[in-house]
Amino acid sequence: MRVLLLHNRYRAEGGEERAVRDLAALLRARGHEVGVLERDSGERSAAAAAAGLLRGGVKPEEVTAAVRRLRADVVHAHNLHPLLGWRALAAARSAGARTVLHLHNYRLFCAIAIAYRDGAPCARCHGRNTLPGLRLGCRGSLTEAAVYAAGLARQQPALLREADALVTVSAATATRLRAGVGAAAERAVVLPNFVAAGAFAAASRADVGTYALVAGRLVEEKGFDTAITAAGRSGVPLLIAGEGPDEPRLRALAAGAEVRFAGRLRPEALAEARAGAAVVLVPSRWEEPCPYAVLDAMAAGVPVLVSDRGGLPETVGPGEALPAEDTAAWRRALGELWSDPQSRRASGGRALERARARFGEDRYYEALLAVYSGDG
Repeated sequence: MRVLLLHNRYRAEGGEERAVRDLAALLRARGHEVGVLERDSGERSAAAAAAGLLRGGVKPEEVTAAVRRLRADVVHAHNLHPLLGWRALAAARSAGARTVLHLHNYRLFCAIAIAYRDGAPCARCHGRNTLPGLRLGCRGSLTEAAVYAAGLARQQPALLREADALVTVSAATATRLRAGVGAAAERAVVLPNFVAAGAFAAASRADVGTYALVAGRLVEEKGFDTAITAAGRSGVPLLIAGEGPDEPRLRALAAGAEVRFAGRLRPEALAEARAGAAVVLVPSRWEEPCPYAVLDAMAAGVPVLVSDRGGLPETVGPGEALPAEDTAAWRRALGELWSDPQSRRASGGRALERARARFGEDRYYEALLAVYSGDG
């Protein structure tokens, strides 16, 4: 099978870029011919990006040419806004490829993709009603908010029409999308992210971990302030890996506590930091679909404390999530794990087993082929 991957890279690299890289590597390792057509928002001006979003993408003929050159059976699209758009899917279908639209977030109807504002999940925009995002200026400037409100409303029906299959990364995301776009999302297949076979630990070593770890972009919706408060009150050293606009506030909150800011770490350094952790915290306030921070921790045999938002509870398993806003609950849970190394090792072992069973590449590959063939 020949597969062409489409992706519009974000200005700040994140998990979706990794998803595309890992998918390409997996397919090639399994003997498939793979092409990748990427465009980069960071290489275009704001005006060019706006024009692309309003037009439904630019230069769809490049997609047609790529499909024909590869003789692609499937075009697997990830983020399409603003430079690829629905026209890329239409071009792929016209060239004879089956089209798969992979929905990693809520970009179909949300201008900032995370459906979050004012400290809580947000459902103001839904269907083609994107006016709340314009009224609230969710993109920062009124001009950009207007472009996104118009562009998303215009593109949504065409994207859904031109996609032969839809994929979401968690059941919670699928439910949220159904609420956001209606019956069109009923056909979405749930396919969680995966961890490469070579990335699984042999066993948990969480009992010898020497700190708690949080990793990701330093933004308010990640809830890192909850991690700082919980760690400080329970006397647990905390390592924060990442950078972002919320760093000054977080540093002020961490003053006087045993908190170290490591900045953004390369994948190898982050894996090393994870291996030395006693517990990983993911206290997100937004409805995270299926973050690699959780999957990687589980695959490393490190226990994970997650909030009860989005796809996080289904990732770690029933009864394991904590109320996002209950700092006392986070302090208690962290303190109990920290004070009991054997409990940490046991919890990490269970997390490792669950990761192998649910987030391994074999299971992902089998489900992916079903989507590609139309049997998913």
